[in-house]
Amino acid sequence: MGMKYQKIHAYPNDCILYRHEYEEMHKYPKCGISWYKVKDDDECNSDELTMKGPPAKVLSYVSIIPRFKHLFANANDAKDLT
Repeated sequence: MGMKYQKIHAYPNDCILYRHEYEEMHKYPKCGISWYKVKDDDECNSDELTMKGPPAKVLSYVSIIPRFKHLFANANDAKDLT
């Protein structure tokens, strides 16, 4: 749709988003699970290995204002939406 979005890393069990006060953390504060994908065959749990690789879960966030502007840009669609 051509709209800009923001990628936010999320905890694998969906309990927190790694932003604001959690943005600098690389592990969940309560249980210590890394936000990065960990291979099953990696037995070493060092911080260097847990801070590499793709994130375990990513949320794509599109702000609500540009979404509404995009939806109501066409007069015919706006009539159907209201």
